[in-house]
Formats: sequence, C-alpha cells, structure tokens
Amino acid sequence: MNGENTLKPRITPLTLLLQAVKERMSRVRAKILVISGKGGVGKSFISSSLALALADLKYSVVLLDADLHGSSIPILLGMDNVKLYAGEKGILPATGPLGIGVVSINLMLPEPDTPVIWRGPLKSKAIIELLAKVHWGDRDFLIIDLPPGTGDEALTIIQSIHGLNGALIVTAPNILSEVIVAKAINFLRRSGIKVLGIVENMSYFKCPETGKVYYLLGKSSGEELAEKYNTPLLAKIPLDPSIPEAIEKRKPYYVLYRENEAAKAIRELAEKLARELLS
Repeated sequence: MNGENTLKPRITPLTLLLQAVKERMSRVRAKILVISGKGGVGKSFISSSLALALADLKYSVVLLDADLHGSSIPILLGMDNVKLYAGEKGILPATGPLGIGVVSINLMLPEPDTPVIWRGPLKSKAIIELLAKVHWGDRDFLIIDLPPGTGDEALTIIQSIHGLNGALIVTAPNILSEVIVAKAINFLRRSGIKVLGIVENMSYFKCPETGKVYYLLGKSSGEELAEKYNTPLLAKIPLDPSIPEAIEKRKPYYVLYRENEAAKAIRELAEKLARELLS
C-alpha cells in the first residue's frame, strides 16, 4: 500500500443516465426553455408555435412537452392520437406538423385523458429517463415547454441538461404580471440560466375592420417589465379569434393562419432567436 486513495467514484444508474443525456444533447445546437410563473398565459401555445415557426424557417426542431400533468402540446399540434415508439437508437420523437419532432408523456399514455398521478421523485426520474432514452438526433433547436411555476420538472431539466442556451418567459398583460415575471427571472438567474427575454402573449386585440387596438386584458406592461428587470421584450403576441378555432379543428394555428398578425409576430420571434443563438 502506498497510502494513496485508490477508491474510484461510484458509477450509479443515475450517473449513467445523466451521461446519456449529455451525449444525446450534445447533438442539439440550441436548447431553449419556455417558462411561465403561472398557468393561463398561453405558454404551450407559444412553445408549439415557436417550434413550427423555426421549422418554417427551415431549421430542424424537436419539441419536448415537459408538462406531465397538464400536457396540451399534442392537442395544439393536432397530434392527440399519435403514439411514441422505440427504435434501435432509442425512443423516436413523433413527427409533427412541418416535420418537427415531438416528445410528450401524453403520447405514451393509453388514452389522452389518462391522468399522470406521480409524486415529485417519480416525476424527476421519469424526466431524466426520457431525456436519456429519446433519440433526439442532430437538431438546430430543442424547445422545452415547462409546466407553470418553478417545481420539480423545471429543476430536474435545468440540472440534467448542460449547455442550455437560455429561457423565454411567457406572460400576459394583467395585474399579476410583475410578480410572475419577477419570480421566473429570479428562479432562472439563481439557477444560472440566461434569460433570453419576455414574450407577452394576448398583448392586445386589433379590430380587423377598423385597425383600432384594444387591451382586453389590461394595458400592456411588457416594456416596463423588460426595463425594470433588464431583459429584452422579444415579442408582443396579439389575441386572435382564429386560435380557438384552430384548436377546435385539431389543427395548429401557425399552419392554418400563418399570415395572421399573431403568426407573423411568432415568426419574427423565431427569426430573432435564430440570429442570436445560431449566428
């Protein structure tokens, strides 16, 4: 014995999974979180529409629906009857509109309305296994739709994926906006994640006949919030009656109405992110 410590680090199943996550994620050029401090602001609509807009710009995109309990991505994309399958290289993302890859727990359940009744540790384990076992492939963008708030799912993803490029904060113009944005920004900054900017959804309504702008949810506060928290206001997405119409038809809004004002605003957001992250 030479007195030196010859003990080797213990390799656990979790260590192996995290190594697999790192290897698979290394093939994705830009990884973006989409987060909101509360529900009801249209975060999943922004995530899914952004993925479609990036694909429309000819980028290779995969979308992860990390909202285990309130998954709505499959419905927004018209994919609620699609299933995920495994191949030789792992679980294969389902092919969605405009060729985007889509991964969602809801696409692995027996029925779309089957509830996910899991406690925190089981949710974290499921997310890590999903990240490690999906064949994400060579992609330009990974868009991660997080559940509202700053709980287990968000923490697990932030701690598991190295090289996250940053996060978009989705909010809406109402009296709670400042508190929502502050919590989300503080969470991200304390976690070492760059805040790419704020997206104000349902910002205003423009009458198609007169062109007059109405602030149906309250006066837009996006500029003030961006200035106060020293982060860009990347987009103001208007209300559009065609959005619920598209959901009822089980078709993606961006695909059906890509020349509408809200779709154009989302496409401009996609162009900004591509310039910043891939240039």
